[in-house]
Amino acid sequence: QVQLVESGGGLVQPGGSLRLSCSASGISLSIYAVSWYRQAPGKQRELVARIISGGSTIYAEPVKGRFTISRDNAKNTVFLQMNNLKPEDTAVYYCNVVVVAHEYWGQGTQVTVSS
Repeated sequence: QVQLVESGGGLVQPGGSLRLSCSASGISLSIYAVSWYRQAPGKQRELVARIISGGSTIYAEPVKGRFTISRDNAKNTVFLQMNNLKPEDTAVYYCNVVVVAHEYWGQGTQVTVSS
């Protein structure tokens, strides 16, 4: 059974940093593309960043230069380092993995950027 668990969210002031973690069981994250999505109140869920099995990464335009996605294969964990956070980054952040035709999601972790 595949399970994704996000952690690391919280309340941070504008300009601050957080590091989100996505830990997996039942699947090896190292061989699949892993994505971070976010959903703000009243908005659609949107892609934030993705890391593929070879290590290449893609980022949504609003987070380029501020967020970094990485993986630790030994810990079977993918991270999202978020720097220079802005109020518009406030959202629930979700980890996502697609295995063949099946999509797996974590429960999400809340990130709130406010002074």
